Amino acid sequence: MSALHRSLWALTALAVLPSACAHRAPSTTSQVKDVDWDVREFYRPPSPLPNEAPGFVLDHEPLTGLAALEGTKLNERVLYLSNSGGPGEAPIAVSGIIAVPEGEEPTGGWPVVTWAHGTLGIADKCAPSRDELGASAHWYNQAPHRLLNQFLKQGWAVVMSDYEGLGTPGRHPYLLGNSQAYGVLDIVRAAHALHGKKLSKKFAIVGHSQGGQAALFAAARAPERLKDDGLELVGVLAYAPASAMEALFYAGTAQTSAGPNAAFMPLFLTGAIAGNPSELTPENLLQAEAQRLYAYVDTQCRTELSEAGSWGGFVPAGKVLKLTAPVLKLNAQLRAMEPGALTVTTPVRLVQGGQDERVNPAQTALVSTGLISKGAQVEYVGCPVADHFGVLGDDIPGTLAWLKQRLTGEAPSEPVLSSCQRVDPPPGTPSSPAR
Repeated sequence: MSALHRSLWALTALAVLPSACAHRAPSTTSQVKDVDWDVREFYRPPSPLPNEAPGFVLDHEPLTGLAALEGTKLNERVLYLSNSGGPGEAPIAVSGIIAVPEGEEPTGGWPVVTWAHGTLGIADKCAPSRDELGASAHWYNQAPHRLLNQFLKQGWAVVMSDYEGLGTPGRHPYLLGNSQAYGVLDIVRAAHALHGKKLSKKFAIVGHSQGGQAALFAAARAPERLKDDGLELVGVLAYAPASAMEALFYAGTAQTSAGPNAAFMPLFLTGAIAGNPSELTPENLLQAEAQRLYAYVDTQCRTELSEAGSWGGFVPAGKVLKLTAPVLKLNAQLRAMEPGALTVTTPVRLVQGGQDERVNPAQTALVSTGLISKGAQVEYVGCPVADHFGVLGDDIPGTLAWLKQRLTGEAPSEPVLSSCQRVDPPPGTPSSPAR
């Protein structure tokens, strides 16, 4: 490992846990039903599920209220088939949102942007398609709307997966790469099943924090997942993608005082357990108090998990993992979440805020280096005055220009005016291959 990598990892280990990085594995320990999951009949899938391909539409209905985007011809809530990311990748139902721009579609149809959302929590009430005023995840669900409304103004359809287990039965496997990737890709198929004549085959993937990691996994899985669909992925854009989960998890377990970032430990564990449910369970991993608190993931959004009455009031040091916990198996699952180890063949744009206290810029620099080492064409963009959520606004000009060129072939006619600018890698690090 180079001196640069050692110094970046040292910074990463000191970083706070990424708070906006917001399933059903074939195991009874991961199929916990949320208390409120049946509030809306829409989210109850048929049983058994039909023997259809991923992207098959199980149900759809008009979407109104605060969950809906602005400036659209239609907003709708959709329930579609996908797969779990755990062993066997069982068929599951996933919910989400489809939004189509106003006006008549252009020749060839509306290009599509599939949005991957950031950390909200595990409980069904946190899902974007179920957002409402006063909901504990409401602010986080609304945070990307300004950006997504800009996509619609450009004449791009927007689709948004809730992800596996958010809104629908089962526990959401936080940061389990394949699960999130399938949800993000299969909702594009669902949109084409409903509105195929109005949609272009070209699509891009965009995500933030947890969704940045999900977007990169989706881009890596797209060639195989969509090989028979005729869909064309033109690029992936990830804002402050979640990374370094193994280092951050253990940094969290070592904290000697209570704090809101402890909420991320149980979230990390949901994904790790879902990836290997036969060898990882709350019972064989967690000490008594941590195991008691773990159940809160099914009823509390991330903000509630961070409160003093939940994980936010827990002092982790020496109280999380059992001495007999299968840590090698756990570590393998946490490392499997790492987006920098992926092979991505479509152009990548990474955007990172310089003032981000949730995802350390050193983490994203390592993701960039890792992707480039696997042959990816990466454009790394820094926004020096942006924090974790501010980056979604600060980079709007650059984001729109980058996506427009890839979705429509139109290059910017003049320099993009933005505080966010491309950052060249430090001397001695790999550079993106020319394409």
